[in-house]
Amino acid sequence: MNTVAQLLINKQHWQEGDHGTHRIEHIQTIPQAATILDAANAMNDHRIGSLIVLDTLNNIAGIITERDILTRVVTQQLDPATTPVSKAMTKEVIHCTPETTLTEARHLMTDCKIRHIPVVETTNKQLIGMISIGDLNAAANADLTIEVKTMRQYITTG
Repeated sequence: MNTVAQLLINKQHWQEGDHGTHRIEHIQTIPQAATILDAANAMNDHRIGSLIVLDTLNNIAGIITERDILTRVVTQQLDPATTPVSKAMTKEVIHCTPETTLTEARHLMTDCKIRHIPVVETTNKQLIGMISIGDLNAAANADLTIEVKTMRQYITTG
């Protein structure tokens, strides 16, 4: 697996733990007028660490992460029930395309100190997915598992 496009396809087939349930990829979004409490509840309900923030025309306006909530709401002692997402979101959204390599995505996350990257279609700039550092780690693990199986087979069969 070399590109973000391949990762997005494979995310739908990975099994979570030993439970045998398949992950279904849904891009979770929230309007910028929603409250921080709404965002926190959505992240908690979906067990995710970020949401894409949309403007009134459904364009990407930003991203809200757990870190944003901690640094811009909790530490500032703002009321999450009345603070709009637009006040705490990161407005400059770092994104990648389906053609981005996984190595490039990992470097982007490391260099920018982020854990989530929206995937935007190259031609029409439409949001088509989201990847996390956990997804990159799972992809690396899947590749290593295949490599180990192949080496074991080679060693045992010659």
